[in-house]
Amino acid sequence: MSERLLSILITSFTKILVPGLLVTFPLTVISFAFAMIIAVLVALVMHAKVPVLSQICRFYIWIIRGTPLLVQLYVMFFGLPSLGIMIDPFPCAILVFSINEGAYCAETLRGSLESVSNGQIEAGFTSGLTYVQIMWHIVLPQAFKTAFPALSNSLISMVKDTSLAANITVAEMFMATQRIVARTYEPLALYIEVALIYLLFSTVLTKLQHYGERKLDVQRREVQA
Repeated sequence: MSERLLSILITSFTKILVPGLLVTFPLTVISFAFAMIIAVLVALVMHAKVPVLSQICRFYIWIIRGTPLLVQLYVMFFGLPSLGIMIDPFPCAILVFSINEGAYCAETLRGSLESVSNGQIEAGFTSGLTYVQIMWHIVLPQAFKTAFPALSNSLISMVKDTSLAANITVAEMFMATQRIVARTYEPLALYIEVALIYLLFSTVLTKLQHYGERKLDVQRREVQA
């Protein structure tokens, strides 16, 4: 490795990492938080088989899961202005990632909700709890524990998907890398470098996922004991 290339990599590391911490990370966390709100609402509606609303939720999931995330970004950012609707890049990315991830997480949660036995719901009604109280205190906590590994994988995937936000001019770490490449003409080394930073972020989240799964396993054993 030449001294010039080494110098570029050392200098660029901070220039890539900082947008990762200030843009990529917040974009992921905020989007995933909104996605979970959407997922819980949609999953509960489908689990309860609410007339009309259930069909709307299924249609939403069908559309989102059947179209590419990049196309959804383009429709929101480049398409809506033709209708007079202008959205800044960062809020637009949050909106699209939230809606997209919400559809996938809703299906994950719906399956987890259905894994909770009806006997527990009936016991809740017998105890005088309302449907909302049963969902909040009995069913959802169990569903989240079951869905935790899959939801964690969705979060890790979202970290990598945020690189698509560069296509709508969000200045996250992939766009920062593209700008450095345009100045230095060292695409291979710099794209490998940003890939390693994404790997670092994903590895940290994977470790947290494993920690969370171990804690849940301990809780399950304590309950069973």
